[in-house]
Amino acid sequence: MADTSIQSARHDVARRLPGLVVPLVLALAVLWVLFLARGTPAEPAVRDPGRFAVTLLDGITSAGLFFVVASGFTLIFGLMRTVNMAHGSLFLLAGFTAISLQQAMVGKTRNIAPADVSLVSWIVPLLAAAALAAVLGVLLQQVFLRWNQGQELRQALITIAISVVLADQMLRQFGGLAKTMVWPGAVSHFIEIFGERYATSRLFMLAVAVVVGVALWLWLTKTRMGMVIRAGVDDEPMVRALGINVTLVFAVTFFVGAFLAGAGGVMGASFAGVATGKDGDWLLNSLVVVIIGGLGSIKGAVAGSLLYGLVVAFSPAYLPTQYTFYAVILSFVLLALVLAVRPYGLYGRPA
Repeated sequence: MADTSIQSARHDVARRLPGLVVPLVLALAVLWVLFLARGTPAEPAVRDPGRFAVTLLDGITSAGLFFVVASGFTLIFGLMRTVNMAHGSLFLLAGFTAISLQQAMVGKTRNIAPADVSLVSWIVPLLAAAALAAVLGVLLQQVFLRWNQGQELRQALITIAISVVLADQMLRQFGGLAKTMVWPGAVSHFIEIFGERYATSRLFMLAVAVVVGVALWLWLTKTRMGMVIRAGVDDEPMVRALGINVTLVFAVTFFVGAFLAGAGGVMGASFAGVATGKDGDWLLNSLVVVIIGGLGSIKGAVAGSLLYGLVVAFSPAYLPTQYTFYAVILSFVLLALVLAVRPYGLYGRPA
């Protein structure tokens, strides 16, 4: 009896341990950033509030871009339980396409300045490139993935093969050099924050992400189609028995998810440029955000994007100078800590 009680107590301690470790790690990280980060590129926040504010804004605005890309992935992977490993390829294709369209609208292929770019010559390429990604995504879903629903390994292998084909074709069409889309002149200014200059284009990117998030939340929670999507994921046979065309509903969902991947690709091309090979990076970013936040949850995508964006921004700024190359590891430390406490992600639930 005593042995059983001891084992039960040990099990209870083991179960509670992750929940105690995570707040302790967060508290130590906050203490380090605020007071102890001497010998780092940014210095402690109490000594250099301007650098802290810029790093914080960098994390939040980067989170906006992560959210736009990952929200499309969470619709497809999280809600529909469809594995689309070509999500990053749609991102990259839209970025390259938008750059070509912008150059055609501006009439220049080199040395394009923000003053040359109007809002129209940024928004029209974004919509056109995202629509191309969306149409390609629906074709991918209808031709290859629809017949393999529920077979995740087969879907993963099919979409990996398609992403390799798309990567080769993009290399042939657009070349191997990095390219950048130019922000409109109307949003390409600087503001001053505690003596530090900050680009308003990043704030514009965050505003676009907020609009996307609100629109997605309204669509999924306040419209009939949103309710059908959620019901179809939970019990597809019952929804079909009610006479609802689930195939059409899922095609629309895939269209929206691929459109968001494309829109994120255009924003990413404006923010940091695009180049061959970036598709894998952005697929990984989407996976990390969705796993942290939880499959199929828009709230989870928001939370995961914020956490991931802040870690990506603060790690190189507040690690000691000689250890900044370890910054990338902290993203996966975040992933491990979250999954230790919430195995299904912050807002996830069992499939």
